Amino acid sequence: MPSSPDFRLDGYNAVNDRVAERFWQHIEIEEGDLSVLAEHHTDDQRHSYYVMHNGAVTWGIPGEPQLVALHLQRDVEAATFRFQHEQLPLVAMAQSWLIARGCPEEAMALRPGIGADPADEATRALEARLTSDGDHFALVTSYTSDDPDRTQITALLAAIDENAPQRFRVLLEDVDTENWTRTLREGSFSTYEEATAWWQAHWSSDGVPLPTAQTAARPSAPSAMPGLPAAPTSRTGPTR
Repeated sequence: MPSSPDFRLDGYNAVNDRVAERFWQHIEIEEGDLSVLAEHHTDDQRHSYYVMHNGAVTWGIPGEPQLVALHLQRDVEAATFRFQHEQLPLVAMAQSWLIARGCPEEAMALRPGIGADPADEATRALEARLTSDGDHFALVTSYTSDDPDRTQITALLAAIDENAPQRFRVLLEDVDTENWTRTLREGSFSTYEEATAWWQAHWSSDGVPLPTAQTAARPSAPSAMPGLPAAPTSRTGPTR
């Protein structure tokens, strides 16, 4: 079962006031709503890595990512800490983000009994790629729906290489709330316009099949790509 986080910061202070303010604003203020899905601590206590679910997000802006990836860095001698964090839509993307920051891949497996189980081998294989490869794609936008009648997560990625074929990718996770399983699929698009047209059609209907991806999607640390138009948003589906 998920547990409340223990950040192991007793006796530690933020390295400066700015870090203290950011940690309060982004982590501590919602600590009571955070549930740990996976965590790892180095033997020397200098680094801690967490994948957490933020239950408070469901009451905020519709569609926002509900996962937090957190990397705590401690100066044991000075008893100070600093941190990096990111909000992400998919567990595999949070795992990838932490692995890119030094966490051993095997240490980021979800705790037993947490979350929906992969429904098939295609889901397992795609999640494995997303977890282990994190330097080719950037997250453009995402939408998380926790409606029991349509529990889905979509993520739009763009290749860092602007000349890459099929540059835009959509990841679609669909959760079967009756059997508590999940499927993850990947579709590819040549242009941003094609990707967002699919996105609009998918969320304005009962779902549109994803075009088959031609190559593996490997999401990197999330950041909007320079020059990409922002997708508009609505309360019934992501067009942000």
